[in-house]
This record gives sequence, structure tokens and C-alpha cells, in this order.
Amino acid sequence: MRWLWHVFKTVLGLLFRHPVAGTSIIPILPSGEVVLIRRRDNGRWSLPGGMVDWGEDITTTVARELREETGLEVQQIGRLVGIYSSPERDPRLHSICIVVEVAAQGRMQVQDRLEVMEVRAFPPSLLPLGELSHDHDRQLQDYFSGLTVLA
Repeated sequence: MRWLWHVFKTVLGLLFRHPVAGTSIIPILPSGEVVLIRRRDNGRWSLPGGMVDWGEDITTTVARELREETGLEVQQIGRLVGIYSSPERDPRLHSICIVVEVAAQGRMQVQDRLEVMEVRAFPPSLLPLGELSHDHDRQLQDYFSGLTVLA
């Protein structure tokens, strides 16, 4: 199965010859808790987010992905945390990830059951750092350090 994925990624790279643009969202509830999702593909906790659809801007992607994965609505987009572009950051494909903080509100509820198993709010002190999917540990550490990163 792993070799099939490698072949698929290689074909995509040959066809498109460019990384895919995506987002990670750091949703902050009015309580100060951070919302994470548990991914269905690897069972790990993760920031919500996803790929930018054709014809869509980043603001629209952030609102759509947050709603699809958590049921929450964007109250306000906060700061840009960083742009992460290492080819190794996402095991599925080469993607460039734009990470933003958002003030979120609403009722947490998994909308996309194909991708998300669970959604939960964590106090910052209880985030499962060191166990997150992709490079989301680094993204959250950069956020809590007040950094804006180009990596």
C-alpha cells in the first residue's frame, strides 16, 4: 500500500509540478481553549484545516474548513502564525500550509465524518503536544511563542 501511495504522489508531482496550498487553523474559543480534531486517517489529534479549493481565497478556505471539520464559525481571523513549506511537513504530499489564528464560536460537532473522528477543546496547558499529526506541534509552539514564521 505504501508503494502505491509513493507512485501516486510521484504522478501528482509530475502532473502538477507545484505544491498544493492549504491551511491550518488555530481556533480559540471565548474560554481560551484551543479546538483540535482527531483525524480518521491516522487517529492523531490535529489542527483543523485543509486544501484551498480552486477559485477560493484563504479567508473562505479557513471559514469552510473550520465549519466542515468542527461545526464552529469564524468570529474573526486573528494573526498569521506562519507559512510552512517543507516538503516533509505533510506525509501525503508536498503542501504549503498557511497557519492562522481565529476566534471561533458555535457548537462543536463533527461535520465531515470521512476525515474527522472527534472534535474537542483543550485548555492550552492540556494540549497533547508531542503527539500531534503532521507538523502541528511546531505550529502551535510557534503560535504560543508569539512568532510569525516562514519555514
